[in-house]
Amino acid sequence: MDIIKQNELAWDKRVDDGICWTIPVSSEDIKNARNGVFDIKLTSEKSVPRSWFPLNLKGVKILCLACGGGQQGPILAAAGGEVTVFDISISQLKQDELVAKRENLNLETIKGNMCDLSRFKENTFDIVFCPVAVTYISDVNPVFKESYRVLKKNGKFMFGTVNPYIYLFDGKKWDEGIFQVSNKLPFNSFDELNEEEATEFIKNKNAIEYSHTLEDLIGGQIIAGFKIDKFYEDIDKDEICKYSSKYFATRAVK
Repeated sequence: MDIIKQNELAWDKRVDDGICWTIPVSSEDIKNARNGVFDIKLTSEKSVPRSWFPLNLKGVKILCLACGGGQQGPILAAAGGEVTVFDISISQLKQDELVAKRENLNLETIKGNMCDLSRFKENTFDIVFCPVAVTYISDVNPVFKESYRVLKKNGKFMFGTVNPYIYLFDGKKWDEGIFQVSNKLPFNSFDELNEEEATEFIKNKNAIEYSHTLEDLIGGQIIAGFKIDKFYEDIDKDEICKYSSKYFATRAVK
């Protein structure tokens, strides 16, 4: 099946359902960003440290990669960045366009697959900002290689992801707060579904998720040529976070 198309439909549906990552930022958020104060996320709860960004974002070229939803892109544009939002979901991109029109922001939106940045020339961007998104693709390495290519020398790659250990547990029991190890890693959503369940899963426009090895998530950045210089872990409201962090974020330099 077309995995990219399925996940495009899934995220369009999530916009219709109004999940938290599809809700545009407020005018107050934009006002604060214009005054140099902003709060954006690569993962769930923790904000990206302000020190990860230049003191002045004016003229800084930023690619918000798989980052639609009317949140990070508009904030960075209001702070002075020259922002391009690149996402597979038209509905997510429309949220960015809504904020840009509402707040008179200069922001470009482009529909596309995060693994293929061929429309962008080498050495184009100062920052590539990629929040939790690679869980929806089977191979993360093209994302790292392409991000490295389109960044300028000394450019920054900011990346957030789930910790792959979460996919060890039975999904249905997880929803009941029971953490039973039943899956092998690497994992994808169909591994714990029978044929009937898989058909229903697709019909309901659910997103297909993949786990990745730490060797790929961290080592893949290094192989692409990056030097990782910043790192933090994060949690959300899941019961599992009583026992371990669920996310991590890195900053890497070209």
